[in-house]
Amino acid sequence: MIDSVKNYAVSALLSVDEKIIYTIPRYQREYTWGKWQWDTLFEDLVENDKNYFLGSIICINQTKDSLEVRSLELVDGQQRMTTLSIFMAAVYAHYCNPDFKTTDDLIGARLNLKNKLILKGVTNQSRLVPQVQNNNQQDYRYVLKEAGLFSDADYIAHMGNRRIMRAYRHFHLRVEEFLNEVDSIDARLVALDGLIEKINTATLVKIEVSSHSDAYTLFESLNNRGVPLTAIDLIKNKLLSKLEVSEKGSIDQDYDDWKKVLEALGDDYAVQERFFRHYYNAFKPTLKEIVNVSVATKSNLMQVYEKLIAHDAKIFLTKMIRHSEWYSQIISNKDVPEQPKLSYLLQDLARVQGVPSYLLMMLLFAKREELKLDYSHLELVTKSLIAFFVRRNATDKPATRDLTRIFMGIAEKLLSNNVSDQLSYSSEQVVALIVEALQDVSTDEDTLRKALSGNLYEENTALCRFLLCAIEQRYMTRETSKDLWQLRGKKYLWSIEHIFPQGENVPDCWVDMIAEGDKILAKGYLETHVHRIGNLTLTAYNGELSNFSFDKKQNLKDKVSDAAVGYKNGLYLNKDLVDPDSWTIAQIEARTVKLANVILDMYPITG
Repeated sequence: MIDSVKNYAVSALLSVDEKIIYTIPRYQREYTWGKWQWDTLFEDLVENDKNYFLGSIICINQTKDSLEVRSLELVDGQQRMTTLSIFMAAVYAHYCNPDFKTTDDLIGARLNLKNKLILKGVTNQSRLVPQVQNNNQQDYRYVLKEAGLFSDADYIAHMGNRRIMRAYRHFHLRVEEFLNEVDSIDARLVALDGLIEKINTATLVKIEVSSHSDAYTLFESLNNRGVPLTAIDLIKNKLLSKLEVSEKGSIDQDYDDWKKVLEALGDDYAVQERFFRHYYNAFKPTLKEIVNVSVATKSNLMQVYEKLIAHDAKIFLTKMIRHSEWYSQIISNKDVPEQPKLSYLLQDLARVQGVPSYLLMMLLFAKREELKLDYSHLELVTKSLIAFFVRRNATDKPATRDLTRIFMGIAEKLLSNNVSDQLSYSSEQVVALIVEALQDVSTDEDTLRKALSGNLYEENTALCRFLLCAIEQRYMTRETSKDLWQLRGKKYLWSIEHIFPQGENVPDCWVDMIAEGDKILAKGYLETHVHRIGNLTLTAYNGELSNFSFDKKQNLKDKVSDAAVGYKNGLYLNKDLVDPDSWTIAQIEARTVKLANVILDMYPITG
């Protein structure tokens, strides 16, 4: 069934001497990765050591003649491979910086990278061929042209609003920010060489099969296999083996204590692994005599914890029990005892994607008595963090890769102010220090307003939903209160509703209303306006509203109770949707401005 399985470095997978192209079949879904996945890939490659493992891909090889170009059908891993190649195209564009001195080394590096993306000796033949849905293939070809890799490619209308081009521009900006961290042009070239080396040495397991039936069988087999040993398993094994040697007879109790840590953190491995990274990064100044690592990452986590365990395994386990309990409250696995307001604010911090700040919150929980912080101070800090992440996640400023450094910096300031092993900041000074640090790195009002006025749903759906819920909650009374975060199964009961529908084919009634019968113009508005916050609301009846006309959406009633479930359901967000006879682009833009102003008023960073 399996023709071959091999672990390849990216440089070998896209070897310049191999006549291989990877084709994504048209039946595969279109390119769907967004900013979260783009940033994860970037951070994983930049922050971890060389040879970072990126996962696996499955290819169907139906080309038997080794002398011709081998076309491998990429049936699993297409999102990752597409994103990786877009990232590499952005790096290539930076290699073409005219400020770089042209040397043989530069020419060689540029040509080598080009031939990883373009088939050597063949004009305008990309090594990756995306599928055709939603113009993916044409958009990708234009990206290669914009990067300087293709001589020609057609521009398709509204390309800038689709994911392929947005991914390219995002990576281009991330690489630019990465290079801006060094001063001289020579240092920038060295940094760029280092970045492409991280990409080239990253590895993927390539599995080749001969047929679609073999591929399907392989999917089923892989999805039903056990998980491999994780870093958390290795930490546990190291800890218990150390304790078994040093404290004979207590291994059962030690194992039960270790289980308390995992029970507090929950079953999600990502949360467990993040806790251990956050612990070291929060308390690094107090651990520097034991471990000399600048920042804990996925790849060096075992290195860090081997040393901490070797130093004093019993004290380490005691600290993990205590800190995992606090972390459990921060991540909302458990409520903060008798502090419903703080517990709710911490839920909002999670909902607004404020995870990078958890290392700071863990430090504040751990040092609360020393810093004389009461829960009202923690509420003020959490509110400021929520405001910071609203602004950060709307604008991508500061950059994702800077967030850990920012919160480690704040933690270090707090821990460095020791007098006789006691922290000497007052509680008010602690809050002021954190607020000032967030203000220093937070985006400006104009940049935030611009981001809130763009395609916010497309850029960050989770943030968009958070803001819509927050606006609605602001105007709730006890009589109108609703749980907008209630789950039905694994999905929210209340979901985002596009007033002007987001489907690929604009219904005729909406073509007439939004574009006076002009289908091309309506399609253009679909690309530019449908995902703006002014075109969004919340509903518990998304399926029922569907692609109905505006007046039907206004007046929809529940079939059983006859209660209003359309735009006349009493939500504050629907206030501007009750009376109009139509819904136009001008109204979308006006409502976008209105809601952006509400958000700006709700989320200042203050103490």
